[in-house]
Amino acid sequence: MAAVVAATALKGRGARNARVLRGILSGATANKASHNRTRALQSHSSPECKEEPEPLSPELEYIPRKRGKNPMKAVGLAWYSLYTRTWLGYLFYRQQLRRARNRYPKGHSRAQPRLFNGVKVLPIPVLSDNYSYLIIDTQARLAVAVDPSDPRAVQASIEKEGVTLVAILCTHKHWDHSGGNRDLSRRHRDCRVYGSPQDGIPYLTHPLCHQDVVSVGRLQIRALATPGHTQGHLVYLLDGEPYKGPSCLFSGDLLFLSGCGRTFEGTAETMLSSLDTVLGLGDDTLLWPGHEYAEENLGFAGVVEPENLARERKMQWVQRQRMERRSTCPSTLGEERSYNPFLRTHCLALQEALGPGPGPTGDDGCSRAQLLEELRRLKDMHKSK
Repeated sequence: MAAVVAATALKGRGARNARVLRGILSGATANKASHNRTRALQSHSSPECKEEPEPLSPELEYIPRKRGKNPMKAVGLAWYSLYTRTWLGYLFYRQQLRRARNRYPKGHSRAQPRLFNGVKVLPIPVLSDNYSYLIIDTQARLAVAVDPSDPRAVQASIEKEGVTLVAILCTHKHWDHSGGNRDLSRRHRDCRVYGSPQDGIPYLTHPLCHQDVVSVGRLQIRALATPGHTQGHLVYLLDGEPYKGPSCLFSGDLLFLSGCGRTFEGTAETMLSSLDTVLGLGDDTLLWPGHEYAEENLGFAGVVEPENLARERKMQWVQRQRMERRSTCPSTLGEERSYNPFLRTHCLALQEALGPGPGPTGDDGCSRAQLLEELRRLKDMHKSK
């Protein structure tokens, strides 16, 4: 709630805003008007928020908005260590997989594939809000799977499309992205599993480094090192030139529609550098994220930039999509630059609103890394309420 109340403080500019925001977030008592604004913001969300809470997702960014508990909140790094380094994490993933299959036998969202000149990108809704992807060379009938966390759902798509799976691209080690590697690689004996050797990805067969290219038929897919969420996180860029279409970025947990991932294994500086890697790509690049977080992320973006009209237009579109349980991906990097606060740390308005205020030397400056760290902190508070 504290981060929601901060919306009013952000309508002004400058050091006064920063002082007000810090006071609110340090536990200052919210008045009646603030309470009304909070209720108004909550009522702005889609009707889905009124449904019964979904089972706790196995991935670590998702925090249910209704009566759910954040699995990272109570024990923090201790839980993260158990999840990523012990068999308990795998058991947790399997439990959430079973629950999601029962609750969403046809997937949590209705995804819309994109067909270009001989290339098809097929989103596969898995778990409670994850996306896996099939990238298909339609002429050669060859497929690449990205983050196949539910092997049953991915295999069903492979059979429906009538293609041969030849490669798995894993963005990072978390079970909600890598959990299907074993079953699919065993079923498809010639399938190669790609990822970073720094990340401990299960059943990895072909380690990748920054700028390495994976070639499958007409598909040319470049790995880009984007550490921060995990030490070895990679994103994958499908080059659009061979099929005369837009390039496609499969961003895992680095970048979402109007959001970014939590920095579990890096610093704000590390994450900023990774986001800048993505910012260097073209505006028409399609963004295919690892999670359906659009509505929640845009809600937070409205807290920190309440006057951003691009965000408001996108939110209206997203809410229409989600009312019909339609997927919100892809967006474009050009769109993301206009409303995603984690890609806007260079913007003066955000720097003035969230900066630390004048220091002992009278310096009003705030580094982009400091601003990113503060945004991430506010986002975590926003999600946990």
